[in-house]
Amino acid sequence: MDSAINSATDPAKPGSSSLVSAIDAPSHDFISQAAGRIHYYVDDSASGRPLVLIHSINAAPSAFEMKPLFDRFRSQRPVYALDLPGFGRADRSKRRYSPELYAGAISDFLEEVVKTPCDLAAFSLGCEFSAKVAAQKPELVKSLALISPTGFNIRGLPTGAAAERAYKFLSVPGINDGLYGLLTTRPSIRFFYRQAFVGTTPPELVEYAHATSHQPGAKYAPLYFLSGQLFTPKASETLYDTLTQPVLVIYDKDPNIDFHELPDFLGRHPNWRAERVGPTRGLPQWEKPAETADAIARFWASLQ
Repeated sequence: MDSAINSATDPAKPGSSSLVSAIDAPSHDFISQAAGRIHYYVDDSASGRPLVLIHSINAAPSAFEMKPLFDRFRSQRPVYALDLPGFGRADRSKRRYSPELYAGAISDFLEEVVKTPCDLAAFSLGCEFSAKVAAQKPELVKSLALISPTGFNIRGLPTGAAAERAYKFLSVPGINDGLYGLLTTRPSIRFFYRQAFVGTTPPELVEYAHATSHQPGAKYAPLYFLSGQLFTPKASETLYDTLTQPVLVIYDKDPNIDFHELPDFLGRHPNWRAERVGPTRGLPQWEKPAETADAIARFWASLQ
């Protein structure tokens, strides 16, 4: 049986979502052996090497975060944008969410749907999952563009037993319902987005984040994020250091990442480069979409 299921266009099919499309493009479900049902948007009307877009992880992410890049490149090459497990139109069941689960979802998708080496463009914590895939299966990934990547930060995160304790506390029903409900009100969403924009937050970002965070099962995956269990300790050493593909980092200011380790890392890794796109505060693909896309296009052109 084909593991790609077009449930998005048939609300009667199992696994379909009442959430409106994040991107105006054909969308499908894909059953990953490693991670269950994920969802993706695709425009494969153009030829060339495929581009696969990976969103971040927070209280209310989805493929909508990558919409500006999807719209920019869809006329130039095949483009895919994923809703990862626990978010968007993907499966939101109560289960253990982990970096391995997300890397497995991306890896299965590249092998079974894309089926040819691609360029990956990932955002924030999605960069760590993408790097894990590129390191474990380098034949699937030609290059990586990492937008505001986590992992270049001197701030500590709970790990191991501390992260487990944090999750147990957050998973108490009365606590997690109240916390998640507070984090996903429109005023809270606007507050967090204000930290990530120099200018005005696009209203459509707030509205889609609010809609996706109020789907059944929406709280389960974010609890693992909030407890720190989705981050890889010392990611610059354990993930990024192992990459052999060309890598571009796009960054500027960020309320959660200081990029303290980035300059030294670049000096030790000739396959890496960075471009500052500013003034931005964490979402350059939305605040400076043309500049962000141009930086990525220049990076690809330099590899030819």
